[in-house]
Amino acid sequence: MLQHRLDGPERGEPLVLAPSLGTSTRLWEPQVRTLARTYRVLRFDLPGHGGSKPLPASTVEELAALVLEATTAAGMESFHYAGVSIGGAIGATLAVRHPGRVRSLAMVCSSARFGDPEGWHERAALVRAEGTGPLLEGAAGRWFAGPPDQALLDDLAAADPTAYAACCEALAGYDLRAELAQITVPTLVVAGRDDPATPPAHARQLADGIPGATLVELPGAAHLAPADQPERVTKALLDHLPSVPGMRVRREVLGDAHVDRAVARTTGFTRDFQDFITRYAWGEIWTRPGLDRRTRSCITLTALVARGHLDELAMHVRAALRNGLTPDEIGEVLLQSAVYCGVPAANAAFAVAQRVLDEEEKG
Repeated sequence: MLQHRLDGPERGEPLVLAPSLGTSTRLWEPQVRTLARTYRVLRFDLPGHGGSKPLPASTVEELAALVLEATTAAGMESFHYAGVSIGGAIGATLAVRHPGRVRSLAMVCSSARFGDPEGWHERAALVRAEGTGPLLEGAAGRWFAGPPDQALLDDLAAADPTAYAACCEALAGYDLRAELAQITVPTLVVAGRDDPATPPAHARQLADGIPGATLVELPGAAHLAPADQPERVTKALLDHLPSVPGMRVRREVLGDAHVDRAVARTTGFTRDFQDFITRYAWGEIWTRPGLDRRTRSCITLTALVARGHLDELAMHVRAALRNGLTPDEIGEVLLQSAVYCGVPAANAAFAVAQRVLDEEEKG
């Protein structure tokens, strides 16, 4: 089985991130910091790369079968998928051959056909004879438009020559041009404008051939766009991937820092409750069109004062500020609450609100 690692909440939406030839799971490290807040992220190493043992796989279909084995072992019956270069080719092959397993697809600096097969056979022969060392200098120029990432180049240097050569042969035999129209899941195609290995023309061919595909071209990105332009690739993926119902609103109202702390503190005991409040409170109630967020904040503050939930009140005073209430308006809500909820309750609420407002003013 391919070596793989899992990040993110166990009940998060499953997402597979696939590497490029010659790299490892570390290629996606900048994106995982964000994606694993919400998604259950599986990253894998190709055969003979990173922590994976050399495995008999010399076609993209065989590599796809190894990925299915890893996802099944992780309990992922279906999953979202994003892959770079050969990783994208594996994802496209899965979407065509196993459409029930792939929920959405992102192909980053990838192609329906990676050039002349003869070139790949020549590279395979070179690596079998001399290892991956002769490829290092050329790889730096192909992979990065900006400063090279030495750790990724070290991955290439450490790759098993036989397994790397087999992946080259897989790319030589890969041609999905006639089958692109069979990809029916939501698809994102990302191109690096400075990518000499899979130039933007390759991405346009993918986007033209896959029904409804979205094309994003990134300036300042060569073949390893997730390393060259990490923030832009992360944004493109977040715009493409479906969010967990309620998580976006929860972050917008409470702020990333608060939600990240809540997610980090989640345990097996509290996981279902965190899922409940995200999906129900934030995904169904706070998103209803009948009231705007300012009004919902006013109601929430009043309810928390009435019940004496002061810890929650502090959180929602901050939320009210994010929702557009001014400190004076928050004061009016608490004053109104004093009449109907009681002076002692409002007195405690004013103390909490004042502390929060002072902290916010200090920044």
